[in-house]
Amino acid sequence: PLAQVLFSFRGRVPRKVFWLYGVLGPLLISVMLEMLLGIVGVSERKAELATSLLLVWPCLAVAVKRWHDRDKSGWWVLIHLVPVIGLIWALVENGLLRGSVRPGSRASAARFATVSRPV
Repeated sequence: PLAQVLFSFRGRVPRKVFWLYGVLGPLLISVMLEMLLGIVGVSERKAELATSLLLVWPCLAVAVKRWHDRDKSGWWVLIHLVPVIGLIWALVENGLLRGSVRPGSRASAARFATVSRPV
């Protein structure tokens, strides 16, 4: 469920969900909300603050779950506090690298299945 993805810090999410709900979705919502708040006369600074406060929890939740999928602690989300390198590291780890395969899952069975061929 979407509420689980956006508001819970437990579990794992694949790269696709990270890009959709952790990067593209918040980016679009941010642009639209700041434009709408600008239209109604809210100052640019207040609109940016309101948008950031609205999106911080869902973005953190998705990022933590993506770190879990990489078999790392959710505290790795704090790598963003390191200027420049932290952002690059987080985007490579979460957005480009494949998640770990859990033993017993369908993905691990498919990835490590041996194919027997007739001789």
